[in-house]
Amino acid sequence: MFWAWLINSVSVFITAKVLSGVEIKNFWSAIWVAAGLSIANVLVKPILVVLSIPFIAITFGLFVLVINTLLVMLVDKFVDGFKIKNFGWAFAFSFIVSIISSVLMRFFG
Repeated sequence: MFWAWLINSVSVFITAKVLSGVEIKNFWSAIWVAAGLSIANVLVKPILVVLSIPFIAITFGLFVLVINTLLVMLVDKFVDGFKIKNFGWAFAFSFIVSIISSVLMRFFG
């Protein structure tokens, strides 16, 4: 569990440094963002998924990407030192973090 959190923190930090529409203050902020995303994925995401089942079915599951983006924007509101300019940057951030995390988990997890 610790390694997964560390890997997600690294993924958040790298992605924020690569995308110009996402600002992160330091690695500690990345750790808090990873924690916030974990909490949001456990507590909020299941509710949003159940409420949006028709949209998920119509879009063949792609609406889950929108839900992930909304969760990133939610975490942006609660973590100091982490700012996202708009929905598009949040979408890109969410997508790239998931790719980097998957690759890092494959090699280090």
